[in-house]
Amino acid sequence: MLSIIITITSAAVLIRILANPLSNVFQKQLTQRAANPLFVMSVTYGILMLACLIFWSQLRFIGLSMSFWQTILIASLLAMFGNVFLVRAMHIGDLSVLGPINAYKSIVGMLIGIFLLNEIPGWWGIAGVLLIVAGSYIVLSDAKKQKALFTTSANTGIFQRPEVRLRLAALVFSALDGAFLKKAILLSTPTIAFFYWCVFGFGFTLVWISLTMRTTWRTQTAVFLSQKTTYLALCATVGLTQIASNIALKSMPVGYALALFQISALVSVFFGYQFFNEHGILRKLIGAGVMVAGAVLITILG
Repeated sequence: MLSIIITITSAAVLIRILANPLSNVFQKQLTQRAANPLFVMSVTYGILMLACLIFWSQLRFIGLSMSFWQTILIASLLAMFGNVFLVRAMHIGDLSVLGPINAYKSIVGMLIGIFLLNEIPGWWGIAGVLLIVAGSYIVLSDAKKQKALFTTSANTGIFQRPEVRLRLAALVFSALDGAFLKKAILLSTPTIAFFYWCVFGFGFTLVWISLTMRTTWRTQTAVFLSQKTTYLALCATVGLTQIASNIALKSMPVGYALALFQISALVSVFFGYQFFNEHGILRKLIGAGVMVAGAVLITILG
């Protein structure tokens, strides 16, 4: 039985690692084609919610505890802000800068897990998380950008850039979301938590749209109709990413799961090399090796 659980969890982590970079590609493509990040996420939530209602017969609407409802509401609100900030950051930012910052999500998630879920990491697990953070930084940064991290000038410091601030905000929101979402999963199932994550995310984004996009939602609807294939591809990859995340979170500490998810940076490196002729392959391979070593420590010794 244990081997089956490990296999299912490993498959979920692998799917998440592959699907998440694809969803980022589609998100960036849509924002480059005049799609508003908030509208993008609202459509994503809405289509996934409808897909759940049509295809998943095991959904439950009654018999869930008050603690579940409170937790999934908080998780959905946090996820909405995290996702919208992420799409906005990707629209104006460079993946080679935003990628290394994302790796720190695992540390934030580990700290939150300690206090919210009483998940105490082992020394090998902590070492694995740190290796993945270090490896992802090597993979997705270069010497000039590394130097910029330590620059204090307001004109050149990387943390003064709006896309980096948005990415940091998205990181904190999504790490908090991961911890609350895991609690909701433990109080229900990965499928049920996913469905209500979509339902409440859709509701929250609709409220936000009604307050801020009263004059532009028709234009955004036109963009949706013209880019419906990309929107559907985005929904498919976001759905795979999130349900795989839920399955992994059910069986793993939040910090460890978020750390393993950062290996998706390797897929981003492949996309950069294959489609954009990016350089520095040797450095990125070294970083990849460091990340894999961290993953091994987490899965075997953590």
